[in-house]
Amino acid sequence: MDEIQIVDIASIIVALAFAIIGHEIMHGYVAYRYGDDTAKSQNRLSINPIVHIDPIGTILVPAMLYFSGAGFLFGWAKPVPINTHIVKKNGGYNALIAVSLAGIAFNFTIALIAVTLLKFIPAVDSLGTLFLQKVLWYSVIYNVVLGVFNLYPIPPLDGSHAISYLFSKMGIYQVEEFFNKIAQYGMILLMVIIATPISSVIFKPISYILSSILQ
Repeated sequence: MDEIQIVDIASIIVALAFAIIGHEIMHGYVAYRYGDDTAKSQNRLSINPIVHIDPIGTILVPAMLYFSGAGFLFGWAKPVPINTHIVKKNGGYNALIAVSLAGIAFNFTIALIAVTLLKFIPAVDSLGTLFLQKVLWYSVIYNVVLGVFNLYPIPPLDGSHAISYLFSKMGIYQVEEFFNKIAQYGMILLMVIIATPISSVIFKPISYILSSILQ
């Protein structure tokens, strides 16, 4: 393994870890702003990556995708615990929607910051500059992937929670009941989507966004 490959792998780890861990921390932080200290009391608002690592989602799945030569990487951290009753009591369904979308907002914000900073990176003249460039490049990619993918209304993705709370706010509770019923099959469905040709359809908006901003 040469130095360039080592830099590439290291930058992938940093960018992906920051994207998925930051995503979860923001859920907990917004919930905390609405009076729910569950995540904070369990030290899940910490930037220490160890407390957020999910062996499968943070390590195994990304590693398998990378070494299998897949055209994308995907992963997740341990979900931050949220007491929805406290959040709803203090902020209603709008607060629950805000908590659901907080991680997505984080990912899109980081992607915008990273793509902006890329314009100011000087010509690569050292391994340090190369590392910084790759971290920013992968940060754009992974944060767009996570942001868009989590918008899909498939449990346990954030989009399903946001839509459930939106319809419940309007007095239509059947949507939340439906998602609760199929939630136990959500991870299986996600794995099928990622591992089959249908992924090309799901990831098409992601490809469009990335091709538009990484020019």
